[in-house]
Amino acid sequence: MPGRLHWLQVQRIAEELVEVHPDIDPMTVAFPRLKALVMALPDFMEEPGHPCNERILEAIQQAWIDERA
Repeated sequence: MPGRLHWLQVQRIAEELVEVHPDIDPMTVAFPRLKALVMALPDFMEEPGHPCNERILEAIQQAWIDERA
């Protein structure tokens, strides 16, 4: 997938997490680890004005769960 990822691209992040971490069950991932996993994605780059928060992490986790279903 071309282009940079940032926190508001929840669906793309979930798709990347499924691809990069097929062995991880998203239901067992705590938010600090989820944040680290997202920030470690090759195309991820935090954009000014779009910081991470709990609501975004919840949305990413749910999208990741849905992608695996």
